[in-house]
Parts: sequence; structure tokens; C-alpha cells
Amino acid sequence: MFIKRAEGISHRKVHIVLIIIIVIFSGTVVFSTAKLTSTFMRITSASKQNSELRNAANELMSASDYLTEQVQRFTIDGEVKYMEEYFTEAFESQRREAAIAKMDVDDRTDAALTHLQTAMAESVDLMDKEYYAMRLVIAAKGYANYPELLKGVKLSLEDLVLPSDEKMRRATELVLSEEYYEQKDAIRREVQESLVEVNKISKNIEENELESLRHQMRIVRAAIVIQAAFIFFTLWLTSRLAINPLFDAVDRIKEDSPISENGSNEFNYLARAYNKMYEKNKSSFERLNYKASHDELTGAYNRAGYDYLLANIDLSSTYMMLFDVDNFKSINDTYGHETGDKVLIKIVNILKSIFRDDDCICRIGGDEFVIFIMHSSSMQRRLIESKISQINTELENTDDGLPPVTISIGIVNGKDVKDTEHIFEKTDAAMYESKKSGKNTYTFYENPS
Repeated sequence: MFIKRAEGISHRKVHIVLIIIIVIFSGTVVFSTAKLTSTFMRITSASKQNSELRNAANELMSASDYLTEQVQRFTIDGEVKYMEEYFTEAFESQRREAAIAKMDVDDRTDAALTHLQTAMAESVDLMDKEYYAMRLVIAAKGYANYPELLKGVKLSLEDLVLPSDEKMRRATELVLSEEYYEQKDAIRREVQESLVEVNKISKNIEENELESLRHQMRIVRAAIVIQAAFIFFTLWLTSRLAINPLFDAVDRIKEDSPISENGSNEFNYLARAYNKMYEKNKSSFERLNYKASHDELTGAYNRAGYDYLLANIDLSSTYMMLFDVDNFKSINDTYGHETGDKVLIKIVNILKSIFRDDDCICRIGGDEFVIFIMHSSSMQRRLIESKISQINTELENTDDGLPPVTISIGIVNGKDVKDTEHIFEKTDAAMYESKKSGKNTYTFYENPS
């Protein structure tokens, strides 16, 4: 059985080679056993983490339901302890925030975290309605001591004048309404979606780790050199064609930009599909966003756009002009609604040509318009009068075949009112002064002080 050296094969060398191979395979078995133990530990750890993540998602829903329970009890019974327990949960216990922190583990939990953050945002948004309901109860009960946060909640004039029992009824309706529970359902759906993502994480980890177990068993039966080469090649190829492009894609998605096509054929196919959807959705969103805030007929801001602008203007540097077309109904009756529409379009085009790009033109009713003159000093009166004169001149021009029209205008300097809730009221009053004065004129609101 010993091979002679003259034959070119050394028994010692073969023996050494065999020993080396045995050691290598023994080492492979030991290594694989250690890896198997490590894999089981990871599965156990993943199961524990999955349980913690599920508890975090459920904890957010539980905290949201607790806030709902306390505000509903407060609106029904009016007992201060429910309001106190509400704010203790919201700003001291902070279980919702703690749930978000627990979910923020690593990249694998991003999808679950996103859904939970959306649920949190919905819950925070719902708090505005709850604050308003509690503020109604406080007004109804005449409570003097209540959280500072609620002192910033302003009741609408309509709710402010309600009797105490009606305020209580109104508060209860707000937190027991179908709209309120629709928002609660939205929170619950996002929490459920987060739980779905958590289950996906657990399933993926389990599948990956089981595959790793099978892979390690193959390592026991494979040559270490080939296996090592395969591992290095796999790592390189996976990194080159999948992992690096995936990391780059995640960064680009976070930046809200298209994905680069620099991976495997499969990855590039997905990137192209995503980029097509991205461009289509971006275009659709821009169209929907414009359509939601602009009047389809004239291109001016619509009522929704007006409400947004009103809520965000700087009163100290804004003039508000409100006008409607004098006797517009007679134009529709005499010339037809098509001509009436053309008149409205003409009005907006004239306004756009006379006012600056910074100024905002809104159509808030059939023939009722608002202009926000932005970034204006208190010395704008003569300039506004000049623009009104230009508008009247253009409206009297009938070269386009449209009938001449006149308008009655009310103007208010934002400095002369307390807040945005009063500016429309004062502008409307000024406009009706113009109407009473015979129409086809304008009136500046004068602050009595």
C-alpha cells in the first residue's frame, strides 16, 4: 500500500494530504456546528424581537384607544379627571412615542416603522378634534383651570354662542361621530399593516435562516476551497448586482428620486418599472394637487385654495379685496350661461394681467372673487385704487364681443383686523357698503380705533 518515491507519489505526502483534508472537513463540521448554533440563536432572537415589535404596534393602538376613551368620557360626564388622565397619557406616559422608538430597529423594520409612523400621525391629527371637543366642554362647564395647550384652541363663533348643554352635545358628537371613527379605523389599518410587515420580517428571517441551515449542511459535504471560492464569489456578485444597487435604491427612494439601473437584469427590470410608476405618480399627483386647489373654469384658486391661503397669510403685510359682479344673473339670463362663463374667465385674465405674480386670485363663489395682495405696506391705497381703475376700464371694453360689466369691491388692510377669521367679515361688510352705494364702486374698511 506504500507507493515508492520513484513512481512520483509519496505516501507521506498523500498521508499528509489526507490528514489535511480530514482536519479541514473536521474543522468544517465544527465550524458548521457553531454556525448551526448561531443560527438557532438568531431564530430565537428574531422570534423575541418579532414579539417585541408586535407588542409595540399594539401598544400604540392601545394608547390611541385610551386617549379616545378618556376624551369621550370627558365630553359625556364633564369630569376633570378624564381630561387630566388624557394629558397624562399624551405627554407623560407617551406610550405611542415609545412604540415608535421600539419599532425603529434597523432597515428591515423600515416598512413596519413607516406604517406605525403614519398611524401616529393619524393619531396626532385626531388630537386636534379631541382638543376642540374638550375645549367645548371647558366652555360649557366654565372651568378656569385647564391645560395651557387647550387655551390656544379657539372655538368657532357658531360653537361659541351655543348654550352649555348644546356645547356638551356638540363635543360628544365630535368624538362619537362617524368621521371620528373613520379616522380611528385609519389608525387601526396602519397598525395592522405594520403588524403584517413585522410578520413578513419574521417569515423572511425564518426562511433565510432555514436556508442557511441547509447551506451549512452542504458545506460539511463540500471541499473547503471550492466552498470558500463560492462564498467569496457569491458575496462579490451579490454585492455587485443586488446589495449595492439595493442600498442605492433605498437612498434614492428616501430622496424621492428615480432609481439608477446599475444591478442585475432582474433588479434593472424592477428599477425601470418603479421609475415608470414614479414618473406617472408624480405627474398625476401634480395634476391632482393643482386640480384640488384651482377653479376648473377660470384657473383661479378655488374655495379650497382660498381656505389654505387664508390660513397661512401674514395679516400685517396683506390686503384682501372681495368683489362680485354687479347684476351677473341678468348677464346669464340675457346672454346665456356660456357668455357668463366667458365673462368670468375674462375677469380672471384681467386680474392676472394687472396684479403681480405674488398676489393670489381666488374664485370663492359663482361670481364672487377674492384677491390677496401680498407683501404690501400700509401705503398701498393709491396703488390699489389705480388697479381698480384699470380693471374697470378693461371690463367696460366690449371689443371681445362680451357685454360690459361692473363690480362692487370691499378692501381691508390686514393690519386693521385681529385675525383671519375677521378679515373676511370686514371685507364682506365693506363690499356691501359698495353695493348700497349704488354698485360699481369700492369701499375701504376703516378701523374704528
